[in-house]
Amino acid sequence: MPSPPTPDPETRALWHELARLYAAVAGSGRRATRLGFVVLCGAGALVLLSAPLFGTAWAGPFAAVIPVAAGLLAGGGAHLRERARLRRRLSEVGGALEARGADPDRPTKDGLGAYTDEHLILLRSRYELLRLRGAKRSARLFEETFGFLEEDPFETGPLNATPGTEKMRLLRERWERRISSRRQREIEPPALSPREDALYEIFPRGGGETELEARLGYLEISRNLIRERYGGKGVKVPEEIRERVARDLREYEALAGEISRREARRR
Repeated sequence: MPSPPTPDPETRALWHELARLYAAVAGSGRRATRLGFVVLCGAGALVLLSAPLFGTAWAGPFAAVIPVAAGLLAGGGAHLRERARLRRRLSEVGGALEARGADPDRPTKDGLGAYTDEHLILLRSRYELLRLRGAKRSARLFEETFGFLEEDPFETGPLNATPGTEKMRLLRERWERRISSRRQREIEPPALSPREDALYEIFPRGGGETELEARLGYLEISRNLIRERYGGKGVKVPEEIRERVARDLREYEALAGEISRREARRR
């Protein structure tokens, strides 16, 4: 099977920008809520402090309502402005992707070229977790979007594939073949939205700290599954996977420490 086209750097950057915007959409409500709460507390404090100086006649029966109204106006207004700005930018980025022949709702329509190995391992690990938890509908979304199947020679808890290896290359080829087969039968991947991205970080991400976070994400899934399978008293780790268990746990601890130190330096 010929290799699928790899997006040029500009197209890849547009995909990453789209993912950042979807993450911002998911976080806009939380930011607006925090702002509204701060304004509510501030307005409430001002109303209380004004009582000894001006009395309460100026506020009348609305003294209790003023802080709530101020918080709602501040938070709601900020949320509406932010959403309008994000919608405009999403439209611009989506239009730029369409101009380059991509479908902004279907990042895998032409294959997995926009995805890094780290991100694909994270997504495949999440698919594994969804299957184990019995979330069949969500698991099917991953199958139809990325070509994943239960029969893949992919394991987690501990992991058997790492970025940049021959094992990962063969897995990519397997998933690409399934996507190509569906495309030949004129079956498109499902359209994705900010909702799916908020749940699974499903749009292409990559570069710098994003790849570190993806590595930490799949290692955390692997670590939790290792604990479920081998963490009980008297449970022996099979000899053939002991080294992989040690590798996953060692890498998780090192990476978690590195990310914690970076966050501490930012503060």
